[in-house]
Amino acid sequence: MRIASVLTSVALAGFIATGAAAATKAATTTAPATTTTAPMKKAAPAMTPQQTAISKQCSALADTKKLHGKARAKFRADCKKNGGKAS
Repeated sequence: MRIASVLTSVALAGFIATGAAAATKAATTTAPATTTTAPMKKAAPAMTPQQTAISKQCSALADTKKLHGKARAKFRADCKKNGGKAS
């Protein structure tokens, strides 16, 4: 019986200490919402139908060349700069 009461006391003290530490840490690290809010980014403008067609053409060319990863991204960027034609 004595062991059970000692364990209960230790557990209760631990919960109280943890709660007090968490409350102290939260109070010191929480800043007002107005100072931590980052400005919203503007939405990207929608692509025109011509740009969409060029992008799809470049993707199809990259598929036929079986390009992946950085090589695919570089190929598509160059292709779109050339108007949908492979360089």
